[in-house]
Amino acid sequence: MNWLFPRALAGVALVMSGALLGYLAGLTVDSPAALGLLGAALAAALLILLDTLRGHRLLAWLRGAQHTPAPRDAGLWGEVGYRVERSLRLREQQASQEKMRLTQFLSAIEASPNGVMMLDPEDHIEWCNRVAAEHFGLDPQRDLHQRVTNLVRAPAFVSYLQAGQFAAPVTFAGARGGVTLSVNVREYGEGMRLVLSQDITERERSDLMRRDFVANVSHEIRTPLTVLAGFIETLTNLPLTEVERKRVLMLMAQQTERMQTLVSDLLTLARLEGGPRPPTDVWCDVSKLMLQMEQDAQTLSKGRHEIVFQMERPARLAGVESEYFSALSNLVSNAIRYTPEGGRIDVCWRVRPDGSGEFLVKDTGIGIEKEHLPRLPERFYRVDGSRSRETGGTGLGLSIVKHVMQRHGGELDVQSEPGKGSQFRLVLPALRVSPGELGGSRAATPTPEAPVTPG
Repeated sequence: MNWLFPRALAGVALVMSGALLGYLAGLTVDSPAALGLLGAALAAALLILLDTLRGHRLLAWLRGAQHTPAPRDAGLWGEVGYRVERSLRLREQQASQEKMRLTQFLSAIEASPNGVMMLDPEDHIEWCNRVAAEHFGLDPQRDLHQRVTNLVRAPAFVSYLQAGQFAAPVTFAGARGGVTLSVNVREYGEGMRLVLSQDITERERSDLMRRDFVANVSHEIRTPLTVLAGFIETLTNLPLTEVERKRVLMLMAQQTERMQTLVSDLLTLARLEGGPRPPTDVWCDVSKLMLQMEQDAQTLSKGRHEIVFQMERPARLAGVESEYFSALSNLVSNAIRYTPEGGRIDVCWRVRPDGSGEFLVKDTGIGIEKEHLPRLPERFYRVDGSRSRETGGTGLGLSIVKHVMQRHGGELDVQSEPGKGSQFRLVLPALRVSPGELGGSRAATPTPEAPVTPG
């Protein structure tokens, strides 16, 4: 308000000056009063004209884009222009900050692994991130302001959105094949809705595998327990000869051993899955593994097969020796069990040209049909369940092999044809393979921590 008093004083002075000049001019024509009033009126008109011009300049600036500073006039209009310009610049600054915060917020949502979609009260798409677009098969730009139910036609989603009951999420198949989505809707603002989507395909698969795992373990343990319970009842209630009693006890021991093997395999898998990654600076001899494996294979075969072990050149492997032995032993054991008497089994080690290493277990056994090969490493998966149980298998051997390879950065490759035998390759990366043998005296033959389990 520092402009008010000077402005009033200047106005009064200008009017009085005009009146004085008019009065002096009126003395010459004997009309001092009339000319004095006319001079005051002209002075007031001039003051109004100046104010009008200043107001017009400010109004013209306001009608424009306000990119230039406001007119810097003195008095009222200068103060108004300054206040308006400052208010506009403050609003622009606040809008810029809000826009930056909104951009950062949307960028954070865009980086979210879950889908986020905003709907207006009419269920039109206001915004969605890239993940939501992939989940629902949308285009983040082209599909804006379109009704979502015209684009996402999954009956479960449409019914869920129209019902308006959002206490629990809805699950349905996503736009991409083989994907399962879990969708939550949250209301906010005035009728606005936030659609949150999550890909739960892996979770569903894990839950299914967990349920299958529990069912398989229960089945595998229940069978020998049923047999043992029957034998115990037989021993309790029936008089048996010595020969019959020995036979019953032998069968009970076999079922007990089968349960022990199953529990041991499960503990091995748990240790492999939860244990630390194998070291890369602890080495073991391939020749030592092959020698021990050859002795065990000949003992298991009992002369019924032709077993040949070959090693191109000495080498060392970085990692856990007992795990390598377990993986190789499971493959050789399976080859012996599923190869008819008189068949041949070859176990070879070689270093590839790229520096990686390879164990090859090849047999002339019954072979495996092609459709079964991808599922062989699954827990409890059997091509022929009855035959596997007859040979003492638990269905966990190749699962152990797969986990050992994964822990050491390697891979398991299977090739087989029915009636033509099978080939199992354990391929280890070059960083875990070194030529030559360990120096000094050899340690004792390793005892595998992980059991040898026919698959």
